[in-house]
Amino acid sequence: MIKNLHITTDSNFTIKPISAEETYAIRQPILRAGKPIDDCKFEGDTLESTFHLGLFFNDTLIGVASYMKNHHANFSEEYQYQLRGMAILKEYQKKGLGTLLIQAGKEELSNRKVDRLWFNARETAIQFYKNHGYIIEGKSFNIEGVGIHFLMTNK
Repeated sequence: MIKNLHITTDSNFTIKPISAEETYAIRQPILRAGKPIDDCKFEGDTLESTFHLGLFFNDTLIGVASYMKNHHANFSEEYQYQLRGMAILKEYQKKGLGTLLIQAGKEELSNRKVDRLWFNARETAIQFYKNHGYIIEGKSFNIEGVGIHFLMTNK
């Protein structure tokens, strides 16, 4: 459970914990456009170790990121988390708001003493993550029905 996370910026943006179900309204149009809402439900969404962050403009949810305790065989650290389903509504993209979600996630992962964060990044998001210090591990791969991805990590 996230304790005391409620980040407010000076421009009416707030980040706070949300439920898995609340993420679907953002995941669906951005990550699973044209697909049924059930495609937005990820394995591990409702585990107690998983946490979801919501980015709000005033009181409207405009972005989400989910962090799940999950081990990737490429990495030796015992305590790993996977970032999944990070998305911001189109009209709010390219404004630096993803940085707010990344920073809030890093803070919570640090509080949990997580050894490694990893994720499968869409080809179109690679530069965003590189700008935040993440690196690519290995070659690209295709996620059926979603597209080309790269494994990325914080080390």
